[in-house]
Formats: sequence, structure tokens, C-alpha cells
Amino acid sequence: MEAMELLHSIAGGDEKAFKQFYELFHERVYNVCLSHLQNEADAEEVTQDVFVDIFNNAAKFKGDAAVTTWVYRIAVNKSVDKIRYNSRQKRFAFVTSIFSKDTGEVIHHPPEFNHPGIVYEQKEKAAKLFAAIAQLPEKQQSAFVLKQVEGLSQREVAEVLEVSEKAVESLLQRAKTGLRKILGELYRESKD
Repeated sequence: MEAMELLHSIAGGDEKAFKQFYELFHERVYNVCLSHLQNEADAEEVTQDVFVDIFNNAAKFKGDAAVTTWVYRIAVNKSVDKIRYNSRQKRFAFVTSIFSKDTGEVIHHPPEFNHPGIVYEQKEKAAKLFAAIAQLPEKQQSAFVLKQVEGLSQREVAEVLEVSEKAVESLLQRAKTGLRKILGELYRESKD
């Protein structure tokens, strides 16, 4: 069955169709979530949220965009929402725990992130890249992940983010410029 047919069946409550839809899109959704969130547990949680949302809203899908585009859009939006939620939750805890009570020194070090699909020898470089990607503004991060990590075309990225292709081109250019700056600083720090 095609994705659109599966969605129609899901809208009618067909659990078998939902299972097929899940199998068809699970890996792509998880990868998008993981690339944004850089935490396996959060990516799994958000992936589940994406599919709950798909199940609950299958009947609302009008076909204005491709099914794949709709799924990616939900995954990106849910990932960004989770990032914002985590940021709000951690803000106070971070401020209170950043300095040692005894010495006053900085004690917070962000956790390292390793994408499970990266070859072992490349993990250090990949961790730096994903750390740099996480520092980009949300739209730049999403455009970069969808284009460079997920391999979507510029047109597909524009549809997912609901912006023009020109805007995607601009977001990608700014993301690359930002990444060059961030990575340059990271590598200079590691040499010192």
C-alpha cells in the first residue's frame, strides 16, 4: 500500500495500516529527531509522539503536500518543541548547578553526543559537528539536518519548513557560515 492509502486506512482506525506506516517511516522520523535532539531517549520519546500525532490526525491530512513532507514537518516541529521544553526545564537547574558551591569554579560540562550511525573512527568529528549544529538557530539547524543529514532536496526542505526554496538556500548558507565559525573555534580550542 502507498503512504497515502495507508493514511486513509489509519484515518478509519486500521491498526494494521498504522503498523505498516510506522515501519515505512520510523527510521527516517527517528533520525530526524535524533539529529535535532542529540539524545537517544528524547529522540525515541519524540518519535513516539510523532506517530501518535499521525494516528490522531490522519483524517486531517488534506494532501496539500507529499505524505513524506507532512511526516518530516511533524518530526521537525515535535523535535523543536522538545528542545524548547528541555531548555525551559533545564534553565533554572543549569544556573544553580553551573558553579561549585565549595570553590566557585564552573562544574557544568555538556554531555557528549554520538550518533549511532557514525563509524567509530569518525565519532569524535561527528560529535563536534553535532555539537556545532545544536548551536545554530532553529530554522538553520532544521534546514541543515534535513538537507545534509537526511538528504532531502532543497524543494523538499522548503515544503517541510513551509518556506520558499530561496529561503532554504539562505538558511543553508547561513548555517554553513555559522558551522565554519563554530567548528573553527572548537578546533582552535582543542589545539590549545
